[in-house]
Amino acid sequence: MKLQNRYAVITGAGQGLGAAIAEAFVAEGASVMLCARTIATLQDVQKRLQGMLAPGQQVIIQAADVAVPSQVDALIAAAVSSFPRLDILVNNAGIYGPIGSLEDVDWAEWVDAININLLGTVYPCRAVVPHFKARNYGKIVNLSGGGATNPLPRLSAYAASKAAVVRFSETLAQELAGFAIDVNAVAPGALVTRLMDQVLDAGPDRVGADFHARMVKVRDEGGTPLEKGAALAVYLASAASDGITGRLISAVWDPWPDLHDRRDEVSHSDIYTLRRIVPSDRGRDWGG
Repeated sequence: MKLQNRYAVITGAGQGLGAAIAEAFVAEGASVMLCARTIATLQDVQKRLQGMLAPGQQVIIQAADVAVPSQVDALIAAAVSSFPRLDILVNNAGIYGPIGSLEDVDWAEWVDAININLLGTVYPCRAVVPHFKARNYGKIVNLSGGGATNPLPRLSAYAASKAAVVRFSETLAQELAGFAIDVNAVAPGALVTRLMDQVLDAGPDRVGADFHARMVKVRDEGGTPLEKGAALAVYLASAASDGITGRLISAVWDPWPDLHDRRDEVSHSDIYTLRRIVPSDRGRDWGG
C-alpha cells in the first residue's frame, strides 16, 4: 500500500487518465478529493471507487473549474476541512484547445487553453504550497505530455501550455528546495481518450495530415494504457520517490520504477529536464 494514510487532491478526475489515477491512488490506500467541471462524471467515478475503500478511506468529489481561482480556493479549503492533512496534489485537468493555424483559430479559445492547462496547474500549486510548507513535506505531480518536448503545429496553445508546465515544475521545485516538497511533471504517453477523439474528429485538413495519421495509428493500436501514467503518478506521490524533484518523466520510456536507486545521480544533473541543444551537443565545432 504505497499511499496508505495519504491524502490527495486530483484535478480532471472525472474521466480518462484522471479517473485512472484516482483508482490507482485508492487501490494503494490513499483518500482522495476529486474535481472536474462536471459533477455527474465525478459521481460515476466516486460510485466505482466506493467498493474499493478500506476502513478510514474516503473519496470526496467537488465540481471545480481549475481556471477559476475562487473555485480552486474552495476545492482546497474543502479538502483541508475533510482530511487530517494534505499530502499530494495531482494536476491532471487539461484540454487540447483550438485546432488549426494560429491565425485562424478563435483567440478566446486559445487563451482558455492557456488558462486551463497552465494557470489551472499553477494556481492549485500556489493554493497547496502553504499547507505543504507547514508540514515540511508534500508531493506535486503535474501532467504534461508530448506537447512539452515536440512542436505540435495546429495545436499551438496545447504545446505552449504543456511546455510551460514543465518549466514551471522545474522552477517551483527549486523554489521549494529545503521544504521536502517534490514537484515533477509526467508525460503519460499517447492515450486514447476524449482528447484524441478531438484530433481525429478535426480531420487531417485542420490538424495536419502527418499528425492525424499518427493519431489514427495510435488509436488502432490501442495507445498507451492509462495504467502506465497512473502507476507513475503513484510512484511520484509515494515515499519511494522522496527527493526526486524538478523532472519531466515519461511513463513509457523512462526506467522510473527504480529511479530512487539513481536519486543522487539524477538530482545533480540535467537528466529529465528541458534544455537548449547547442552545436557541441551534436558534435559540431561552431557556436556554444
